[in-house]
Amino acid sequence: MRFEKWQALGNDYLILERDELAFELTPGRIRRLCEGHFGVFADGVLLLSAPADAAHVADLRIFNPDGSEAELSGNGAREAILYLRARGWTAKDSFAINTAAGEIRPQITGPYTCRVDMGRASLHSKDFPGGPEDGQGGVVSAGGEWAFRHVSIGNPQCAIHVASLAELEALELPAIGPAIEADAQFPNRTNVSWYTESEPGRPGAIRARIFERGVGETLSSGTGATGAAVAHALEYEGELRPARVTVALDGGKLEVEVGDQLNINLTGWARPVFTGELSEEFEKELHETE
Repeated sequence: MRFEKWQALGNDYLILERDELAFELTPGRIRRLCEGHFGVFADGVLLLSAPADAAHVADLRIFNPDGSEAELSGNGAREAILYLRARGWTAKDSFAINTAAGEIRPQITGPYTCRVDMGRASLHSKDFPGGPEDGQGGVVSAGGEWAFRHVSIGNPQCAIHVASLAELEALELPAIGPAIEADAQFPNRTNVSWYTESEPGRPGAIRARIFERGVGETLSSGTGATGAAVAHALEYEGELRPARVTVALDGGKLEVEVGDQLNINLTGWARPVFTGELSEEFEKELHETE
């Protein structure tokens, strides 16, 4: 079985085409594929299949390394988009694909770069059902209380503003993140981002760290960066509100455009790492995995 591994700012996925699969992708098989040492090792799996209608180039499903399915991934989406173009699924610079979060529309800007219309973010969603319209709330973890803003960008984001770069870098995300991800306020669990201004007093540039649902701390996340960018932009009013936010992550930088109605465009890169083929022995192990 052939696969490719791609990465975007260190966020790496295995890309599989549905027609080449010899078995169904169960949670156990996904965990086995993504496992370090014993598997291929990855932050998740991107499954591409022929679209249900002619308006889309492909259908995309996104799986976390714990076997759960994610509605959307900004980094994973860019990897899938650029893979589709590189592998001849389309020759167009602009097209549409289906995801569990709905349609997304990319614009190819270079061999390994694209700008993705992610749709409209929302501050109130089924993933924070008891929350107010502005998405603001509080959560307790690791002995502290954290004020946050909920942002839905096809998947749930919990964006937490901290006071300084020093405070951000000192956070022990593996100790803080799990309780927030699984807090009862978020029935479908949540992704969490902590952010602060790169240059205090200058809107439009932030540093963020990400704890991803089903993954843990990660080098980057496109939707996590988007949640932090939206929360940052909403801290400013009128002409001070930035229309574009540069988000510096452990794996690099992403550009997030935040429209007046919270319409989102995400710009960044993604690159192939290698192409591989699973051995017959490993395929047999996967067949025997539930």
